[in-house]
Amino acid sequence: MNLGELINEQFYEFALIIFLATVVGAIGRVLRQPLIVSFIAVGIIVGPSVLNILNSEHEVDLLAEMGIAILLFVVGLKLDVKLIRSTGKVALMTGLGQVVFTSVLGFGIAMALGFDWLESLYVAVALTFSSTIIIVKLLSDKKEIDMLHGQIALGFLIVQDIVVVVVMIVLSALGADSERSVGMDLLYVFGKGLGMLAVVVVLTKYVIPRLTRQLADSQELLVLFAIGWAILLAALGDFLGFSKEVGAFMAGISLASTQYREVISGRLTSIRDFLLLFFFLGLGSQLNLSLMGGQIMPSIIFSVFVLVGNPIIVLVIMGLMGYHKRTSFKAGLTVAQISEFSLILINMGMGVGHIDSETLGLVTLVGLITITLSTYMIMFSDQLYDMLSPMLSVFEKKKPTRSKELDEDEEKIDVLIFGLGRYGQRIAAALDAKGMSYIGVDINPVIVNDWRDQGLKAVYCDAEDPDLSEVLPIKKVLNVISTISEVHVNIALMRLLWHQEFQGHIAVTATSDRAVVALQEAGAPFILEPYKDSAQHVADLFSEYLKKGERTTELSSHQQENGVEQHHGK
Repeated sequence: MNLGELINEQFYEFALIIFLATVVGAIGRVLRQPLIVSFIAVGIIVGPSVLNILNSEHEVDLLAEMGIAILLFVVGLKLDVKLIRSTGKVALMTGLGQVVFTSVLGFGIAMALGFDWLESLYVAVALTFSSTIIIVKLLSDKKEIDMLHGQIALGFLIVQDIVVVVVMIVLSALGADSERSVGMDLLYVFGKGLGMLAVVVVLTKYVIPRLTRQLADSQELLVLFAIGWAILLAALGDFLGFSKEVGAFMAGISLASTQYREVISGRLTSIRDFLLLFFFLGLGSQLNLSLMGGQIMPSIIFSVFVLVGNPIIVLVIMGLMGYHKRTSFKAGLTVAQISEFSLILINMGMGVGHIDSETLGLVTLVGLITITLSTYMIMFSDQLYDMLSPMLSVFEKKKPTRSKELDEDEEKIDVLIFGLGRYGQRIAAALDAKGMSYIGVDINPVIVNDWRDQGLKAVYCDAEDPDLSEVLPIKKVLNVISTISEVHVNIALMRLLWHQEFQGHIAVTATSDRAVVALQEAGAPFILEPYKDSAQHVADLFSEYLKKGERTTELSSHQQENGVEQHHGK
């Protein structure tokens, strides 16, 4: 067979594989599943267990390695230490706590199932990592990425990403063919890593900013440089003995401080997803379905542990830190699956001879089960929370009682502000300038404590709490403003206030036209739109109502312009 015929056959083979990936991916999209599941399924289909048409293993492996390098590069590129700082110690405590507890408990389960200590260690560590890519996509689709549980989840997912890189360095040292002890190998590898990091830091400070400015005139050239830089450092990392993945991660970090990181990241996302097709395709093709019969029961046990145990660990840690059960529950659901890093880690372990293909098959099966089910759990998190809410109280600190400061306040309270984010803070400042009294209410204990440290009145409380009047002095409140963006929370708050026969003015916030309609249908007396109703406008309006003693019937300026009818709820 000549070279032309070989290329021709490979071309047909890849054409068929990509077509199958498109079809299976479309089916997965209808079922609302991540592409990871579809790609692994394609690997099983084209592998020896089904069609047995995958003959270009070396080419698939090469593309897979490039895909992993680009993936780690993008993770490093998006690494934002400020995010960990902004979510406070909860990101570090939850991230590290979940990794430690999951590893320890997972190791015990694996040993109890008859795995040897090294296999148990690999499986236990693989169970700790959750997919940043999948979680970010799901939270973005649900418009929850900027909410408290979304920010906390992002924080501890970044912690996990850092941990997995450290674990890869350790595995590289363990897999090194050397006459030195494991401890010396670890020191040797970390020493080389620090040397490479020092070089990258110098380049990042003095060379890369100037180079990227020169290349920025052509986005195509800038992206080509980013790919070349990622692959170059991946190759250097492999040459120095601490894996391609770590080198690619360093390459991403080196460009993370440049002003072009968003452009590079946006352009590389499609390339990354395409190349990762071949990694998951390769994993699926290595699965021998005839050998997986004995792995079904262990995979179910490990899957239940990940789907139930990991969220419970997060619930416990966040509950001890004072977070409400709803925030803890929705953040906990984001760790109810294992990630692409888990599969990469197991693949590395098989590459250095620590584990066999059966362990790879087990972890891949756990990945398929947990990714599939956790996707639905996150999509229907609100319904799940409503169903499980009574049982989740055990993970929450005892309900806070109304503070003495509020009880002893005999004066009427002009405004109760639910939600102390940016919009809520601006409204509070505007009310303060008007000389109006207010109390802030938030579900985030960190924000509440910050307000109290500034000498402001703030209460930790959930707007959906049925016992709202036990925590807040509702009878002394003249107006309620909610800057919370979640429609169902605002509707629940309005119903609670009406049930308690609250006679004051109620204003709720909508961030989309769909939210406006939903709140109107629920009978919202007044709807604020942050992008159209300034904090000053809101303060002026409520100040006038207080002076006149009138009920809130005026529409926002945007609603007046568009002829929106105002509804009153009782």
